[in-house]
Amino acid sequence: MRTELIAGLTTFMTMAYILAVNPDILSATGMDKGAVFTATALAAVIGTLVMALVAKLPFALAPGMGLNAFFAFSVVLGMGYSWQFALTAVLLEGIIFILLTAFNIRELIIKSIPMNVKHAVSVGIGLFIAFIGFSNADVIVNNEATLVSMGELSNPVALLGLGGLIITGVLLALRVKGALLIGILITTVAGIPAGITQVPEGVKLLSAPPGLEPIFFQFEFDRIFTLDMLVVLFTFLFVDMFDTVGTLVGVSDKAGMLDKEGRVPRAKQALMADSIGTTMGAILGTSTVTTYVESASGVAEGGKTGMTALTVAGMFALALFFAPVFTMIPSAATAPALILVGLFMMTPVLKINFNDFTEAIPAFLTIIIMPLSYSIAEGITFGMLSYVLLKLFTGRHKEVSIVMYVVAALFILKFVVG
Repeated sequence: MRTELIAGLTTFMTMAYILAVNPDILSATGMDKGAVFTATALAAVIGTLVMALVAKLPFALAPGMGLNAFFAFSVVLGMGYSWQFALTAVLLEGIIFILLTAFNIRELIIKSIPMNVKHAVSVGIGLFIAFIGFSNADVIVNNEATLVSMGELSNPVALLGLGGLIITGVLLALRVKGALLIGILITTVAGIPAGITQVPEGVKLLSAPPGLEPIFFQFEFDRIFTLDMLVVLFTFLFVDMFDTVGTLVGVSDKAGMLDKEGRVPRAKQALMADSIGTTMGAILGTSTVTTYVESASGVAEGGKTGMTALTVAGMFALALFFAPVFTMIPSAATAPALILVGLFMMTPVLKINFNDFTEAIPAFLTIIIMPLSYSIAEGITFGMLSYVLLKLFTGRHKEVSIVMYVVAALFILKFVVG
């Protein structure tokens, strides 16, 4: 029980940033920032509770990064639609996912992913979240000339992140229970003198959450049967489908939870949690809810059951009333945990068959594309599509299932649609 509680706290601490980031992103569309904060926390509670009590898996859910950016900057600010239109697309996405999950279609896709690609998904996610960690600590920064480069390591944020990395690494080496969580707390406190950890002044730490009225059940049902809705909905469906599938497979593989055939335990229930979370999230007034890759941090602490997820749900519920406490944890403090979780996620690379190039090349593309494209879904796309094509053109088409051919066709359609 102690292990599961610590695992849940660790997962929550590594993903609590969504409580600050999601309202900030969605408010760019004109949505009420305070209301989005409440919707974000409640959507996380609902989705994670279903994961805890029905799927009984140690994964947490919340409005997804990337999907919220697509919602705000592409659909609303880029394409010129209203945020009500975007919420309508999210609602439809959630309902469609409930139906696809009920008829086992999403579970079939998980089963169809080749074992070597499943191992590669875990490794790719590891590199991806390590990259996020280094970026959050300003160790790796954007550079127009070389795309990415080393940041200024004398920067206080970088120093705090690297210091936290050493502290957490020492705790892990000494096999201290809860090393990642303790590392986050120590780094957060260390950031106070440097002004990186912002301790709010004159603000009540305990307060009632903002009301949902401005964004609750705000839909444009008259726009459902339009071509514009179809295009936006397809993109939401595609990205969320493979982000969630990738996270479930990758983190389950690392936790040793996949069976001999590479199946995720209670996958249908886990996918239903994501579907219900998205549907309820849209009703509350937030973007697509998805399974969080940061769940790997809790798994790394030993979390293996729904108690880990139940703890995360409880923390999100508490966060509604202690918003200033949870939102003051700087990204530099959670960065060391993400980097080290990246290390933990690398071990399945030892299980990949690198002697067969029709297996090795898809695995490699899965691994490398995820961090370079900043997308789990794109990594899976390249991996599975290359797997089908290589098997097909080398006369080994019988090794590819019908479901894989259908999924590959959808990937190609996605490229065509853009």
